[in-house]
Amino acid sequence: MNQMVSVSKRVALVLSVAFLMISTFVFGVGQASAETFTVKMGADSGMLKFDPSKVEVKPGDVVKFVNNKLPPHNAVFDKSKSPDADVAVKLSHKALLQKPGESFEVAFTDDMPAGVYSYYCEPHRGAGMTGEIVLKK
Repeated sequence: MNQMVSVSKRVALVLSVAFLMISTFVFGVGQASAETFTVKMGADSGMLKFDPSKVEVKPGDVVKFVNNKLPPHNAVFDKSKSPDADVAVKLSHKALLQKPGESFEVAFTDDMPAGVYSYYCEPHRGAGMTGEIVLKK
């Protein structure tokens, strides 16, 4: 009788552990972690453009702008072509990057309105050096 109870307890323990392991995989799936997207300032080909020129992000994501070719570059968010003028000002990086490899990051947070945030490089705006970041919620 004692052996039967002991075996039953072991079987129950094994089943409980198996259930916990399986439920961890089924119910323990967390949210996807934030991503960092890299935008080159000046294409590898030498063109005056942001590469890529359009990026889709979610709240929590970061866009890293890296000075690549034909500096100086910066990224100024257009207040008139963004969902929120104040957010556009906060996202802007007016300081010019002079050396290849210099970078800065722009973070997108939950409190920012979704939509298209247009930006440009001040020294090369006339050459068409513009881009967009689409914040999706």
